[in-house]
Amino acid sequence: MKTMLLAVLLALASWGVPTLAQDKPGLVAADMVEEVVTVRGVNYVDRTVTIAGPTGEVTTIKVPDQSQNLDQVYAGARFRVVYAQSVVIAVVGAKSEPGAAAVDKVELAPKGDIPGGVVVSVKEITARVEGIENASRTVSVRGPSGELRKYAVGPEVQRFDNIQVGDTVVLRYTEALGFKMITDK
Repeated sequence: MKTMLLAVLLALASWGVPTLAQDKPGLVAADMVEEVVTVRGVNYVDRTVTIAGPTGEVTTIKVPDQSQNLDQVYAGARFRVVYAQSVVIAVVGAKSEPGAAAVDKVELAPKGDIPGGVVVSVKEITARVEGIENASRTVSVRGPSGELRKYAVGPEVQRFDNIQVGDTVVLRYTEALGFKMITDK
């Protein structure tokens, strides 16, 4: 489990924080949850697994086609799950074109090993500041689709007054899920 947790954390760190302009605000928020879930049922044909969390919430998940150990999963099996999420918002100051990028990485246990793996998804959007309302702490940005969106900026973001129309904002959202079946061995 420690190896899986390390893999999740390394995956989160694999994309560095955008380089902030010295006088511009930025925010990094991260959260991690670890829990044990119990398999309620497995549909081997549809490749779905229904799980129950520690408080009883039930969810059905689609198992990736790359998974080679679904045949070892059964109702009653327990999995240790680590979910990590981070959001980086940075005003980089430089004027660049709005854009979007996404990277997904899946690493699953080899055939015959204990079922488990790590799934990481990183999405990054670059947008341009089009408007600022200092009194209400809101900023309007135009992203790669050309749509104008308005966001409230919380008090934890310092130097809000240093944002200027024309600044480039980078938003990077990372989700990582690590999971491994618990065995009695």
